[in-house]
Amino acid sequence: MTEPTAPTRRGVHDRLAALDPGHPPTFNPRRTMPLRVELVRQLKRRRTQLAALVLLVLPVIIALAFQLGGGAGSDAPALVGLATVGGANFALFTEYVSVGFLLVVVVSLFCGDTVASEANWSSLRYLLAQPVPRGRLLRQKLIVALALSAGANILLPLWAFLVGGVFFGWSPAHSPIGGTFDTGASLARLAIVVVYVCGQMLVVAALAFLLSVSVDNPLGAVGGAVMLVVVSNILDQIAALDPYRHFLPTHWNYSWVDTLSTPIRYDDMLRGTGTALVYAAVFLAVAWLRFDRKDITS
Repeated sequence: MTEPTAPTRRGVHDRLAALDPGHPPTFNPRRTMPLRVELVRQLKRRRTQLAALVLLVLPVIIALAFQLGGGAGSDAPALVGLATVGGANFALFTEYVSVGFLLVVVVSLFCGDTVASEANWSSLRYLLAQPVPRGRLLRQKLIVALALSAGANILLPLWAFLVGGVFFGWSPAHSPIGGTFDTGASLARLAIVVVYVCGQMLVVAALAFLLSVSVDNPLGAVGGAVMLVVVSNILDQIAALDPYRHFLPTHWNYSWVDTLSTPIRYDDMLRGTGTALVYAAVFLAVAWLRFDRKDITS
């Protein structure tokens, strides 16, 4: 009578039986933890689906609020007052009100929860015991988290543009400093805004990722990243800190407004991009060094 074998993929037992006695199974560490598997796994998580739902529902709620309220009003700030002109202006307004907090929370959620959640589930040490090299685990996790963050940053303005077009028409975009742009120019400027905001969110992503490899509680990593960004925004409002506040990671977050000028001014956006890349590089380097020397006990 033969002993029952554990259910697994066909052929695995035959290959194991063909090995010499005492010969350990071979594996390729460069093929462990494929990106496709990690991406599908993260897409199936409830927090990813809820974040996508919030990003899809928010523009609709804002549009309904403008419809029920009868418009922005004549005394509203420039960008708010032009929000109902057309789809492009509505997308710019939605981006304006989301950059400071909503997108920060979403990016922190994707990047801060990725490693800390494995530690919280007590599965991190098993991933490393497969064995998945530590550097590869961080790289795969970070690539997927950045891909989800970029997807969120692209989804929100694009969906807002479509929602705004349905609710308020497809009129040419109006700049708060004067001038209008046709549909092609509006989409080109909106693309520049999305790329710039993705660059600024690198700071949030790198900070959240650093906290994710430093703590075992995903809520602590996500909340810590959001709290530090909020503190930076508060300090940036103190004019007495000039010129030191220019070095704060969030000081240049709204420099994308220069895309509404003719011609587009890139000076502040270049400064903001350079600052973001420096902060992101430092945070990620510390994260790699921290995780490489950390004892995984959870």
